[in-house]
Amino acid sequence: MTVARRALVSLSDTTGADNLARALRDHGFVIFATSGTRGFLAARGIEVRDVERLTGFSPLFGGRVKTLHPNILGAILFDRDSPEQRDEARRRKIAPIDVVAVTLYSPPEIDIGGVALLRAAAKNHAHVCVLCHPSQYAEFIAALGGDGPSLEYRKRLAAAALQHTGAYDIANAERVSVSYRARRREGASDVEASASRQTLALSLPLRSALRYGENPQERGAFYAPDGELVPEQLHGKALSYNNLLDLDATLRLLSRSGFSQDDASVRAAVVKHTIPCGVAQRATVADAVREALDADRISAYGGILATDTMLDGPAAELLAQVFLEIVAASDFDDAALSALRKKRNLRVMRFSRELPQRLASERSLRSALGGVLVEEPDPTAEPETLRVASRREPNESEWRDLRFAWDIVRHVKSNGIVVVNGGVTRGICAGQTNRVSAVEIAACRAGERARGAALASDGFFPFVDGLEAAIAAGCSAVIAPRGSIRDEEVIGAADRAGIALVFSSHRHFLH
Repeated sequence: MTVARRALVSLSDTTGADNLARALRDHGFVIFATSGTRGFLAARGIEVRDVERLTGFSPLFGGRVKTLHPNILGAILFDRDSPEQRDEARRRKIAPIDVVAVTLYSPPEIDIGGVALLRAAAKNHAHVCVLCHPSQYAEFIAALGGDGPSLEYRKRLAAAALQHTGAYDIANAERVSVSYRARRREGASDVEASASRQTLALSLPLRSALRYGENPQERGAFYAPDGELVPEQLHGKALSYNNLLDLDATLRLLSRSGFSQDDASVRAAVVKHTIPCGVAQRATVADAVREALDADRISAYGGILATDTMLDGPAAELLAQVFLEIVAASDFDDAALSALRKKRNLRVMRFSRELPQRLASERSLRSALGGVLVEEPDPTAEPETLRVASRREPNESEWRDLRFAWDIVRHVKSNGIVVVNGGVTRGICAGQTNRVSAVEIAACRAGERARGAALASDGFFPFVDGLEAAIAAGCSAVIAPRGSIRDEEVIGAADRAGIALVFSSHRHFLH
């Protein structure tokens, strides 16, 4: 007598579950389901059997134990090609389960049975089809016809299930680890407090294969979690490796520190090779875009422009004569999209308004020495404070420019210097090996616009010569971290020149 094929379904996400169950039924499968899934399918006229008929047990401990039973796991796992195992299954009255469809609880609930079912089915993929996401149902239903799912197809399903359960374990470990660290924070040693986790595990899906890496002789790919962290592309060529790096750097420039979050002005930023070319704050997006481009039009050529508000038609028209790789905004009106789409290759990206702030505040990862460096905000650190160190206080307009410059310089490669006048960066210098040269280059780029400007330095002035270079250029206000053994000499130089000097409690190196 031929034994009917059997399927087990246990779905926290019931999207497409009725289509899947009907297809299984129509192909002769007897379907067993956990109670919630059975109720969902029964309400749609699909007859399924409760898993209790397999186990002989009702769910235990509030549903924590439902499918962890030899009659289920054995039915999935036994080797159909082994005479000994087939005989053992007959003796124990265990009939095979040929299809397992499971969608897991959300990570905070830590699904146990569902993960065990997926892994068991993946292990025995030579005989069992495993489905872990509703997106797989349509292809699986099509594969049921003809000769049925091929071995290669079952291998693909098994790999997807194992990747899914691996990512699920990592997500749960991260949540438990965060909770654990929060509980033990008090009384932890300095080393323990500074380490965010004892083991770092990552499981990121491939978002796109790239034509190449930074250079054509290198391979590249982009992996990222699902969700709104990845901007949406509305137009243009596919993004490259360098495009993604530059887009990240540009969006971070739109984030606001605690000293400027109340500023309602629009911000626009232009970046080239991850280095800011021009950043501006204005009342309208068109004015912000114009000023950001005008800050350094030569460097802006071939760069990326982003703004933290909706890009409108007048702002888009300003970009008509400028060659840019990417234009990004939190949204676009119809006139802006129409104008930008006239450039066939221009990449147009829309991002969540919350994204810049999230990028600036979340964990970052970098490869080094064959390993990974991890950096994230320290919740135990003292809040950043600003203190006027000089005798002269900054006036109102100087304070605005100082706060703006301080927002920007933290995103400029060290040694970084930013000169701001009237809410626009006038001179930016990045990546110098000594601070006085960085000041001189930024001041040179600013030219006459350095007079009466605010200057920000990402690190303290180790000698007075850096501050003296800012004074010689005509800057009237300077902000930098405190902490140099020559801070008093630097303050004295500021007082002799009559400029305002503000010290921050934090430094903002960027390597």
